[in-house]
Amino acid sequence: MTNQLPQFGFVRLPTILSVIPVSKSTWWAGVKTGKYPRSVKHGGSTFWKAEDINNLIESIAKGA
Repeated sequence: MTNQLPQFGFVRLPTILSVIPVSKSTWWAGVKTGKYPRSVKHGGSTFWKAEDINNLIESIAKGA
């Protein structure tokens, strides 16, 4: 899995789904259960911290 995300800052869902191959509904279900990081709302848009997504990718790569 190639990580094309910034190290810091915020990313939107389409960017996340381009590197983590799950559907939108699977992603949102995972957010609800705590499997995936919580989102941050700003100005009517939804973002995720890039650090949280990079940590998730690392844990997936380690098989956790």
